[in-house]
Amino acid sequence: MGGRRAAPSLPRSVAVGGAPVREPAGLPARLAAAEILHAVIDRKRPFDEVFGAAAAGGSLAGFDHRDRGLVRLIVVTALRRRGQIDDVLARFVERPLPSGAGIARAILACATAQLLFLDTPAHAAIGLAVAAADRRARRYKGLVNAVLRRVAEHGPAQVAAHDAPRINTPDWLWRRWTAAYGAATTRAIAEVHLNEPALDLTVRHDPEEWADRLGGHVTPTGTVRTTRRGAVDTLPGYSDGAWWVQDMAAAIPARLLGDISGKTVLDLCAAPGGKTAQLAAAGAEVVAVDVSPRRLRLVEQNLSRLGLKAQTVEADILAWQPDRPFDAILLDAPCTSTGTIRRHPDVAHLKTADAVTALAALQGRMLDRAVGWLAPGGTLVYCTCSLEPEEGPGQVARILAGQPVARNPLQPAEVGGLAELISGDGDLRTLPCHYDTGDPATGGMDGLFAARLVRQ
Repeated sequence: MGGRRAAPSLPRSVAVGGAPVREPAGLPARLAAAEILHAVIDRKRPFDEVFGAAAAGGSLAGFDHRDRGLVRLIVVTALRRRGQIDDVLARFVERPLPSGAGIARAILACATAQLLFLDTPAHAAIGLAVAAADRRARRYKGLVNAVLRRVAEHGPAQVAAHDAPRINTPDWLWRRWTAAYGAATTRAIAEVHLNEPALDLTVRHDPEEWADRLGGHVTPTGTVRTTRRGAVDTLPGYSDGAWWVQDMAAAIPARLLGDISGKTVLDLCAAPGGKTAQLAAAGAEVVAVDVSPRRLRLVEQNLSRLGLKAQTVEADILAWQPDRPFDAILLDAPCTSTGTIRRHPDVAHLKTADAVTALAALQGRMLDRAVGWLAPGGTLVYCTCSLEPEEGPGQVARILAGQPVARNPLQPAEVGGLAELISGDGDLRTLPCHYDTGDPATGGMDGLFAARLVRQ
């Protein structure tokens, strides 16, 4: 995968033995990238959480948009291409590094990502990696230098020989997807995961006008898709509340509730608020519930920016009890998020098969409670951004057998005529390889499941 090369950071001065020493330009960004990758891979923390904390008051606090973008690009590429990077490094590191050398491994991985996938000149990538090792893992400084020189010389040939979709997909996911969707579709999904996705926006009004202003296009489902990069809050329309970021697939479930103007709608597991905004913009009286106070604040902040209103409730829906039934309910249940790997490549390395079982059990309990809060004749849309059958069709089959609900099948017109998005049972099943435009930069969508149920 090619990448855009960012301009280097300005040099900074650091004090060594009382005398200021000018550190190499670009070193702070490389150090930050290695620290963030180390936290994700070795400490099993989600990338967005680590990056957000670093930007709020950590290693990225003093960075401008350009340098933050560079750090993000390096780390996301190292995660997206982790299988290839590990394979290349394994050929040149004679003995596995000890468990305490996580930051050294991260420095190597970030530099390898730059050398092999981001078109960074060898002297810059190697020199900055050695400087980073000198600062954070001095005993491995010589090893970092020697290994990266071999990577620069021999790595491109090894990458050319890789089966990139396969080697970058963890075995457990490849096996599960092959069983669920077949070998060809699994490979198509994995191919999409190799590319940085476009930016998808849900706009309040005039999607064609905003697509023109942002240099994008309107998808058949009404999402504005643009390949513009950079900080989202600097784009036209952000400060005016004209749109919000929401993947093409993620924007569909709320629309499946139909005309909800004037109706009471319960949005469960509402954060970060894209679906809440859709419901409020459609004229519903919305109650948005989420267990996380931090994430619920994101919902409130988004609603404020957009000029929309909804009642927010901080609660665990397994313990909470509303004081009335609702005309419609949207349950976007916690899941393994394996349908979002193209946007969040850390998911492939943080989730396990055991997580599928645990989360499926949680989803079942949430779905049972949600059905009980639905008014007779009311509509419930259950959705997850997972590709795993247990978190989608398996839940619907169970609820249909044990609760007073019936499936209301989707029609192609509800998804912009994209009939491939509708399963044989009439549920929504989007795959990352769907909406193939012929250009990896403008095609694809998140993998998502949704079923529409009516209370009998």
